[in-house]
Amino acid sequence: PMQGTVGSLSLADLLTWGAFTYPFSFLVTDLANRRYGPAVARGIVFVGFATAVTCSILIPPLLYRYGLIEFDTAANRLARVAAASGAAFLTAQLLDVTVFNRLRRQSWWRAPIIGTLVGSIFDTMVFFTIAFSAAFAFAGPSDGFALESAPFMGLFHAETMRWISWAFGDLSVKLVIAVVALIPYRLLAARWSQPALA
Repeated sequence: PMQGTVGSLSLADLLTWGAFTYPFSFLVTDLANRRYGPAVARGIVFVGFATAVTCSILIPPLLYRYGLIEFDTAANRLARVAAASGAAFLTAQLLDVTVFNRLRRQSWWRAPIIGTLVGSIFDTMVFFTIAFSAAFAFAGPSDGFALESAPFMGLFHAETMRWISWAFGDLSVKLVIAVVALIPYRLLAARWSQPALA
């Protein structure tokens, strides 16, 4: 979770750091798909999958060791988060590749935005459910902080488990970034469609 507050809003009740970094993987996948085709895009997805799982296991202990986060995470808890991260990343990105290819002949913005939308929804559901839901306790120990009740999305009077608010906050940020990412996507895609200058 993100630490800090904005006014009376505790960011730990709303967002995780992955909400800001992960959406750019859809931009990379879509650009690779447009430029090099689905086979290369899928290859990039598999490299991203290996990177996501490795980072999920190795980065949190390093952040704790160097004082950048305040809590240590047990190895079996990291394994559950890594499994959730890997499953969500792999399936969502491959879904994005498939949707993108089915829509690539339509207007320039449909393939990347719809592929990213579908992939983001799927990624959010898979990751947060596997990583934090009590229903997946067989996959590893639960995170007590994630299962605590908190105001929905940190703002509303209705309370829910914190991981559900994280999922909605994560999806909201992904959708905003998806729209903003259309700008670099369009600029690069337009540049590739122009003839090379000698």
